[in-house]
Amino acid sequence: MTDWLEHTVQIEVPVPIELAWDLWSDLEQMTIWMKWIESVKILEDNPKLSRWKLASGNFNFTWLSRIIQVVPQQIIEWQSVDGLPNKGAIRFYDRRGSSIVKMTFAYAVPGIIGRIMDSLIGDIVESTVQADLQRFKDYAVKVQAESEG
Repeated sequence: MTDWLEHTVQIEVPVPIELAWDLWSDLEQMTIWMKWIESVKILEDNPKLSRWKLASGNFNFTWLSRIIQVVPQQIIEWQSVDGLPNKGAIRFYDRRGSSIVKMTFAYAVPGIIGRIMDSLIGDIVESTVQADLQRFKDYAVKVQAESEG
């Protein structure tokens, strides 16, 4: 039996939604702000598929992800089709000059291991991804300032 461990984090980014969307939509650039993501490569023959590599300490995971829904400036939803089982969505909310960026993601782990892992590392996962969103915010603010200056 497999359990899905789910996490949700969000941040307000003081840039227009168009910029937040454009930056996040460039999946191969995620390594700039996502600490655990070592690489993202869009498949040339199918741009809805991308190969991801997560690396942190002794942990190394790879997976093939499929974009299953895109609504411009609102949502990007994905699901893995090979490798580390995971799924999620990044949602964007327009706040007239700023944006709320909300990420919900889940990963599958075997039954009892999942409950143990969640109690041991669930907070670490959420705080790490929250820090990733803070790095995204800082990056977006920097990009906006460079485009204005």
